[in-house]
Order: sequence, then C-alpha cells, then structure tokens
Amino acid sequence: MTITIRHAKRGDKDRCLELLGQLGAFAEQEVHAGADETFDQLLDQRRGRIIVAEEDGNILGMASVSYNVAMRYGGEYCQLEELIVDPAGRGKNIGGQLVQATVDNARARGCTEFGLYLVEATERNQPFYEKYGFVRVGSEMRQIL
Repeated sequence: MTITIRHAKRGDKDRCLELLGQLGAFAEQEVHAGADETFDQLLDQRRGRIIVAEEDGNILGMASVSYNVAMRYGGEYCQLEELIVDPAGRGKNIGGQLVQATVDNARARGCTEFGLYLVEATERNQPFYEKYGFVRVGSEMRQIL
C-alpha cells in the first residue's frame, strides 16, 4: 500500500476537520467555529496550504501551514500550524512525509525560513522535528483576542 502526499481538495474538508478534532481532543481544545471557512481559504494557497497523506482513498494525515511576511526575513516565511496523523496511519512515516512535503513546498515558494511552535502538550515531539532540520529557538507568548 502506497502513501500519496498531495495538496488538499475541497472534497477533503470533512475528513480534515475530523482530523483537526483529533488534535483538539489531544490538546483539550474544541475545533474553532471558523475552521470550516479557514479550510476553504487555505485551498487557494495564497496565505497557506493544506497537505494530506492518503492511502487507498483514505486520508490518514494532514499538515497545514501559513505563509507570513516579515522584514527580518526579507519577505515570506512559513509556519507549520497543524500536523495530525490518524492512529490508523501511525508507524508509516506519514508525519515525516507531511513535514518534508511542507518544507519542500515552502522552499519552492521562496520562503526564507520555516517555523513551528511546540507547546507543553507537544514538547515530546522535539526530537521528531530535529530529524527534519529544526532547531529550538526561544519561546512563545500569546494574547487571546
């Protein structure tokens, strides 16, 4: 069985939102009411992108990224927003394939840097990301609006 990594399509929305729900349950968060609309916005690939991993017609994982602009980067940079692999897809290197595909897309797009956030619930994933060339830089602060 072959894993296919591809850009998400409109027909993938329900499954991607279901996967997002799995991530939310892990982080003890509900899926935001605007996730449905945001999925549609990411399909045009102007401000971000969704990549899916499919096996035999079943989507087993997804990754979403956003493209942002900053003077310090001299233009656009990429941010990994979500990486989710269904339990049925674990052990097949789907997460690694999705990370590599998003990095490759960002590089081809001309992004000068690629980042991601580790939160307390995902700190244990640091060694996984290090295998793909990520290094730890600082910490994050947020304000809910």
